[in-house]
This record gives sequence, C-alpha cells and structure tokens, in this order.
Amino acid sequence: YLGVPESIWEVEAARCVSAMPFPLASRWGGSLRGTALPAILEKLEGCGVLAIGPGLGRNGDTAKLVRQVLERTEKAVVLDADGINALEGHIDILDARRDRVTILTPHDGEFARVGGDLSAGRAEAARRFALRHGCTLVLKGHRTLTATEAGTVLVNTTGNSGLAKGGSGDVLTGMIASLLAQGAAPVQAAAGGVWLHGRAGDLAAERLTAYCMTPEDVIRELPEVFREL
Repeated sequence: YLGVPESIWEVEAARCVSAMPFPLASRWGGSLRGTALPAILEKLEGCGVLAIGPGLGRNGDTAKLVRQVLERTEKAVVLDADGINALEGHIDILDARRDRVTILTPHDGEFARVGGDLSAGRAEAARRFALRHGCTLVLKGHRTLTATEAGTVLVNTTGNSGLAKGGSGDVLTGMIASLLAQGAAPVQAAAGGVWLHGRAGDLAAERLTAYCMTPEDVIRELPEVFREL
C-alpha cells in the first residue's frame, strides 16, 4: 500500500501498477495533515512493515504526524529522508521504540540532524548511535555502513557514484522494507538490502555508466542480482 495525499490520490491510482495507493488527509499544497493518523494506523493493522519518509516534506504538521505514528505503532519501521528529519529535537521517540524494530537510513547530513557525531569517524559514529538508541542504522555514502544495536558495524563493498542520485535512497528504503516484510531479521534486511542495492547499481553502471544510470535502472537489474545469488 502507498499512502498519499488525497489531492494526488487519483493520479497515483492511475499511475501505480504494483503498489495500491490510498488517500490520506492533506493540506492545500500536498502536505499531510495530522488528521491522517487514524487512517495510517488502521491500514497498518493489516501490514507487517511501514516505510516512511521519501517525498514526505518537512511541514511541521507532517513531522508531528510521523512522530505520532512512531509512538503508536508496534510494527517494524524503516525511516528515511523526512521521516528521519521529523526526529530532530525529538530523539526520545526513537529511544522509546527500543523494543520495536526501527531501521534508519540517513546520509551524513540527516545523521547529524538527529544527533549523530561524525567527529570520531563514520564507523564509530554509527556504532555509538545504534547502541545509544537501540536501533539499526544504515549510514549511506561511500562504503555504506550498517550498525546494529548489538554494537557491530558491517561495511558494504558494492555500489558506485551512480547511486548518489535523487531517488536511489528511496529504492533502498523499499528494498529494506520488503526484506523485513518477508521475514528477514533487521540486520539481514538492512545490510542485505544495502548489498543488493549496490550490486544492482554496479550492474546498471556496467551497462549504462554511472553518469547515465537512474534509480529505475537499478530496479531493473535486481532480477539479475537474484539470479547471481
């Protein structure tokens, strides 16, 4: 299911060929209203995983909505983009989810925004954050890191500069959420999703060059990656 502002629901319903869009209360201009909370929670009752953040926007009401969802749902959550930004100044909400599955997928800027301290180096910063907040952290960038609440840090070796394009992180979020929904453990879903995403990106770059590949091209290479595995 794809929750979208009611103002664009008809467009998404016609355009999406796999996800099933459903309308959520929104303001003029497209940002979600806080009154969308009951509909989100109701839909989540029949789902295993929530991915939230890509394309969401940083409207104050929307950020509050994200925080309310995180507080109320017991479901596994993958937080990306503005889903992560909604925690700025409210990291206690992440701490309160320690007994629930939460995977964050920030780039360095988003990581710093929620209190990540990169002065000790990316690996140590990721490890400390995951330990402190009881979550799984995917710190995106060259050699993307997956840090676990057990204190381990996994370093990914797939991927290339072609993945540093808008939309690539959204693909990764969807892949991690999909693996979680299929029963993978949080670290398997996070680190495995990062590897699969990077390998698909490498195949796309071999075919199209890193300069010309798009996030959609990465998705098209996934069947070949699974054949390799």
